Parts: sequence; structure tokens; C-alpha cells
Amino acid sequence: MVQLFIASVIFCTVSATVWWLWHWLVIITEGIYFGPRIVVWLYDREAFRYDDIKLYEMEDELILVVEPVLGELDGRENPILLDVATGTGRVPQFLYQDGRFRDQLNGKVIGVDASRKMLDLGIKNLAPIKNNCDWLQGSASELTFDQDMFDCVTCLESLEFFPDPLQALDEMIRVLKPNGSMLVTRRAGWEAKWFLGRYYSQTDFADLLRKKGLTDVVLYQWQNNYDLAIGRKPKIDETV
Repeated sequence: MVQLFIASVIFCTVSATVWWLWHWLVIITEGIYFGPRIVVWLYDREAFRYDDIKLYEMEDELILVVEPVLGELDGRENPILLDVATGTGRVPQFLYQDGRFRDQLNGKVIGVDASRKMLDLGIKNLAPIKNNCDWLQGSASELTFDQDMFDCVTCLESLEFFPDPLQALDEMIRVLKPNGSMLVTRRAGWEAKWFLGRYYSQTDFADLLRKKGLTDVVLYQWQNNYDLAIGRKPKIDETV
């Protein structure tokens, strides 16, 4: 009887440990500790139901995406925005659905993502305005764009999942025009601390962006599990 009890305890302990490891490595951190190929494979595998899981609504996205972006592009004509890890096209979709980015600013979006199937869904979602949005499959750590090219760079809910988040930040800042703005999220909440080696407090993340060369850095709570950081690349004649 005692042996059966001990065996049951061992079995339950092992099962709970295996479940937690699976939940941590696959669900919370989405395969990042297995390497970039696994991350992309997981996104390709789940792309078909991604939008149904997220359930984005214009009322929310107006606050979360549209107004912050338009606020950074105020006064610019014909802006070009780079959306890194664009997925199924969340940023361009709601910018164009709102209309001001397209009709008043005559803006254009380039979306980059490592997952081909996510991009294919983005292309489908934005088919009506395909002339205002370009798509490119590629890595955030090796952006194939010239320096100082974009008026604004966005990267939402993605930085922690990149193979090299610090290199990705360097690349996004490199392609940003002087006086251009970057909007990037930081994982928050209890799950954020399970991103071992990738977790930053609000203060540390703001300091990191400043060390990378951004100025006027501000952070605020954005969604339940994310903060939004906004920073500006200095003008040529400015010092950081």
C-alpha cells in the first residue's frame, strides 16, 4: 500500500513537471528556447486560427494601435511605416480601416514576418488596399532595408520571441529615419519573468532603449501582458 502511494506521488510529480515544462516551453514562450525554426513552425501551424484567437476589434485597436501611430506621424507627409513581425497584418489593417493614415497622410506600410503562412493571411486580410502595403518574409535580426529609411517602426507583442532581441532592436533603429519614432512592446505580468534572459523591468527596458540610441522614451501599460514603449531616433544634429 505504501509502495503504491509512493508510486502515485512520483507519477503525479513527474506528470506535473512534464506538463509545466511543456506549458512554459511551448505555450508561454512559444518555442523560443528550441530555436527560431520551431517558433516559425508553430506560427505556421497555428496561422489559420490566429485571428480567431486574438479577436481584434476596431474599438480597441483605435486606442492600442491607430492613435499611438498617428500621434507619432503627426505633421509628416507620405510616411513609410515598417511593421516588424506583422503577422496577419494587425497594424496595417487597422490603420487603413481607420482611414486617416491612408487618406490624410498618404502613408504606406511594409510588413515583415518570418512566418510565410501568417504573411499569406495578412495579404488576404488587406487585399482591398494591396497597393498601399508591401509584404516581406524575413528575420527581424537581419532587415534587408537601407539605413534611415522609415518614418516609423512598430513591433508589437513580438520582441521576446526573436532569436536575438537586442540585434533586432539595433536593426529596427538602424532603418529608422532620424527624428522617426519606434513603437515596441515589452512583455509584462508574471509570465514575463519566465522569459529567462529576455525579461526587462519597465525601468531596465527604458534604459536599454536609451542605450541603443533612442530619446524621449516613454512606457505605459498597453495590454494585460504588455507595456508599450515609444522612443525617437535623434536628428542628425542632436546628441543622445
